[in-house]
Amino acid sequence: MEQRFSDVTIRAATNRDIEKITALVYDALREHGLPPDPEWTDADLKDIEENYLKIGGTFEVIEDVAGNLVGTVGLYPMDAETCELRKMYFAPQVRGRGLGLYILERAVNRARERGFKKMTLETSSRLEKAVKLYTRFGFQPYEKQHRSIRSDQAYFLEL
Repeated sequence: MEQRFSDVTIRAATNRDIEKITALVYDALREHGLPPDPEWTDADLKDIEENYLKIGGTFEVIEDVAGNLVGTVGLYPMDAETCELRKMYFAPQVRGRGLGLYILERAVNRARERGFKKMTLETSSRLEKAVKLYTRFGFQPYEKQHRSIRSDQAYFLEL
């Protein structure tokens, strides 16, 4: 890992991490005035191994040196060629130092390694810094018929 991120560890999540993952994701959503949706949009967090790992996706957690969960990111296979970037959230104390770009680059590389040709994501315009990151990275907006209730934007990136 890059030297500037020697104070975090990235590892594959397991179902033992669900409580911490859910807390981090829900805290980040609430911070931006977005409602958690445990029965629909966030139902995938109830079983990380089944909903991501066993179907060919990934879900990783980022921990600080004390073992505290400070970030999450998932790749969810939509079909053989398309994956969706999901649940990329960071705790306030690690934002603003380039970790988001590093994790996004890592996720794109992982998607390519798994043979995906396209990555999609849904987001909210309230997450202004995330939207800037995605668009600077090359994600393009597109019209998606069925977005989650808290998402008002959808993007794609050809891999």
